[in-house]
Amino acid sequence: MTNHPIEQDELMAYLDGELPADRASAAAGHLEHCRECQSLAADFQGVQRRLMEWQVEPVSQEIGPALFAALKVPSKRARWAAHWLWGAAATAVTLLIVVSLVQPRLRSRYQVSQMIDQVSAAHAPRRTATAGDQLVSFNDAVMIARTAELSLTTSEFDRTRASLEEIVKRHNGYFGQLNVNAASGAGRTLDATLKIPAEQRDAAIAEIKKLGRVEAESQIGEEVTAQYKDLEARLSNARNTEQRLTDILRQRTGKLSDVLAVEESISRVRGEIEQMEAEKKTLTKRVEFLTLEVRLMENYRKPDDSISSRFRNATSAGYKLMIGEVVNTALFLLAYGPSILIWVALLFFPARLAWRKLRRS
Repeated sequence: MTNHPIEQDELMAYLDGELPADRASAAAGHLEHCRECQSLAADFQGVQRRLMEWQVEPVSQEIGPALFAALKVPSKRARWAAHWLWGAAATAVTLLIVVSLVQPRLRSRYQVSQMIDQVSAAHAPRRTATAGDQLVSFNDAVMIARTAELSLTTSEFDRTRASLEEIVKRHNGYFGQLNVNAASGAGRTLDATLKIPAEQRDAAIAEIKKLGRVEAESQIGEEVTAQYKDLEARLSNARNTEQRLTDILRQRTGKLSDVLAVEESISRVRGEIEQMEAEKKTLTKRVEFLTLEVRLMENYRKPDDSISSRFRNATSAGYKLMIGEVVNTALFLLAYGPSILIWVALLFFPARLAWRKLRRS
């Protein structure tokens, strides 16, 4: 019945009076003019009527003694006949009991599954553009996620690093990652991932470029408006589906299996909602903050160990030492000279006067 508006399961539910009102009206209208479905419905009703009318007949008094007498005959044919007869009767009774118990449960579960599918289909996300569209037109502003890379070299590594941290702090940014490598026989290298607010990215990049010589620079902008809008639509639909399923669970007073099926669907939808909320938060952060990859390299000069270089270094060290001694002496005289002069005057003149008196006497 793939070409008919109703399926076989719906037709069986309609015959049992368990189909929803809207689908029941559609099934009744279709049965009025479809001979194939009418024949199938008649077959279903005949099978159901025969199952309902069938019952195990008790053994009559006339057949009973003959049967028992035949069973007592010590022949293989009689024993096999008795076994097959009782086995067939037991199998028929077991099948009848299983069908009467399982059929209502299957139909109930089918109704719950159909109800969940209808809710999900009613709130399915409606995309505003296909994958082949270049841009999607929205009334809101275009959302751009920007990333940039910057490589610098500097001769004053420590001072430049401190200035970089100050710039990031002043522009309300933060370090997402920071690594410093100091290999033997080479200059130090700093690799950092900076997060700068989008409205301050131009000023921050301009200040960072002044910290050293720019070796490389690149900027990339990714338009994520359509992705954000599609995520918002799917998140709204999932929340509506969760609310509808919660209402169904609150109003339905059926079997435990039906309640567990609805609760399982609610748990699945809740997991999808949490995942989409995390994706939305990450996407929003990408738009609000610039991701700036900074690489800072130190200019390193390998020391010269030649004899001329050693003499030159010794001469430079001696000159610096002499200048240091002269500067220290001048500073000492400036600091303690007035005090020394005062003490000399206070001690020299009285001592001289006493010496003269002593000579005269």
